[in-house]
Amino acid sequence: MQLTFLGAAGEVTGSSYLIETGTINFLVDCGMFQGGREADKKNRTAFKFDPKAIDFVLLTHAHIDHSGLLPRLSAWGFRGPVYCTAATADLLQVMLKDSAYIQEKEIEWRNKSRRHSRFPQDLAPLYTVTQAEALLKQLHRIDYNIEINPNPAIRCCFRDAGHILGSSIIEVWIKQHDGHKKIVFSGDLGKPGHPVVRDPTIIQQTDVLLIESTYGNRLHRNMTDTLDELAYAVNHTLIHKGGNVIIPAFTVGRTQDILFLLVDLYRQGKLGEMEIYVDSPMASAATEITLKHLSLLDKESTNALQWMNDNTQKPRIHFVQDIEESMQLNHMKHGIVIISASGMCDAGRIKHHLKYNLGRPECSILITGFQAARTLGRRLVDGAKQVKIFGQEVRVRAAIYTIGGLSAHADQADLLNWLGHFQKMPEKIYVVHGELSNSAALVTAIQQKLNWTANIPEHLSVAVL
Repeated sequence: MQLTFLGAAGEVTGSSYLIETGTINFLVDCGMFQGGREADKKNRTAFKFDPKAIDFVLLTHAHIDHSGLLPRLSAWGFRGPVYCTAATADLLQVMLKDSAYIQEKEIEWRNKSRRHSRFPQDLAPLYTVTQAEALLKQLHRIDYNIEINPNPAIRCCFRDAGHILGSSIIEVWIKQHDGHKKIVFSGDLGKPGHPVVRDPTIIQQTDVLLIESTYGNRLHRNMTDTLDELAYAVNHTLIHKGGNVIIPAFTVGRTQDILFLLVDLYRQGKLGEMEIYVDSPMASAATEITLKHLSLLDKESTNALQWMNDNTQKPRIHFVQDIEESMQLNHMKHGIVIISASGMCDAGRIKHHLKYNLGRPECSILITGFQAARTLGRRLVDGAKQVKIFGQEVRVRAAIYTIGGLSAHADQADLLNWLGHFQKMPEKIYVVHGELSNSAALVTAIQQKLNWTANIPEHLSVAVL
C-alpha cells in the first residue's frame, strides 16, 4: 500500500493525499494551491495520476486549499463519490461555485490584457461554474461518529476537528491480509476554546498519522489579549482616527468568528457604535448555513445568537450582495468595518477595498488569519511599504494589525496536547500542511516533548505503508 503526498508537504496549501492499496485508489482532500504565479502552474499540473482511476474521495472540510480542485478532478474524468459531512456539503454548494466564478472572471480579465501583449493566446480557467455544479452532484453526506464503508475493504469515520463548521478528522481502516492498517488524517485541527465551533475530538490510536503544522512553530496569543487588541484597533480607528477598518477574512469560519466577537464585544460595552459590512455574497450564504447547523455550535455562540435575536438593531450588520453596493463602500471614508474575502487578499472584493484604503493613514487593516507565502496578505504582514493591486502600485500608509490569537488552527502547544492523548506512538507520523520551518519546529517539539519520531514528507514523495 502506498501513500503519495500530492500537496501540503513542506507548504500549507494544496492538501491532497493519494492512497493506493493495489486494488483501490482514493484521495483524502483535493485542494487548490494558493499564493502567487507558481500556484497557478501547480494547480494546472496537480494530477500526477489518472482521475478516472480514483474510486472515491474523503474530504476533511470545505476550505478551498482542501477542496478547490475537486471540480477539475471531476471534469477530468473522476466519477466516484466525495464523502464529507453535511455542513461541508452545504458550504461547498456555495464555495466551489464562487471559486469557479472568480476564476472565470480573473481569466477573462487576464485574457483581455494578453490580447495586447506578445502572448495573445487565451488562457482557460481551472474549471467553470458548470463543472463545479457537476461535481456537487457527487457529494455524499456523512454524519459525525458513524462508520461507513466506501469499499468492502475500507472503513472510515469522520470526527469533529473543531476548525470550521463541518471540519473533520478522518479515521481510515484498510483491510489487509493480517488485519487492518489504520490511518488518521488530522485535517486542520482547531484551537480549543475557539469561537463558534466545538473543540477537536481526541483520537487515541492509529498506525499511521498525518498531522497538520500550520502553526507548528509558535504559540497563539491568549484570547483575552487578542480581544483587547481587536477592541483597541477598531475603536482607535473608528473613533480616534476617523477612518475605516478593513478585515480580510475567509468567508467560511473566520467571517462568522469575527462577527460573533464584534457582537460580543459590543454587548460587553467594549466597542462603540459601528456599521459592519460583510462584503461577500458567499459569506452571507455561509452565515446562513452556520445558523442551519446550530447543533454543531458551542454554548457561547448559541448564547450570543440568542442575544442578537433579542437586540436586532445593534450593532448594525449589513450583508452586501451586488457589485454596485460593494463599489459604494469605496466612497465611505470613515466609521465602517468591512469584512471581505479573500482571507489572503489574493482575489475577490477585498482587493478593491485595500486599493481604496491602504493608502490612507487613518485606516487600519486587521489580518486575522494565516497568510501563505507570496500572497498579498503575507506581503502586508511582512511590512511591505508598497504593493501592486490590479496592476497599480499602492503605498501602504494604513496601520496593519496582526490579530494572531483568532486563528482557527491549533498552535504548537495545542498540537502536542492533542498528540499526547494517543495511547502509544503511531508507527509512522507525517507532519504536513505547514511551511517547512513550521513543520520542522513541530517535529523537534514532538521529539523533545513526547520522545516520538516524526517526518516531513517532500512534495510528490511516496511512502510505503
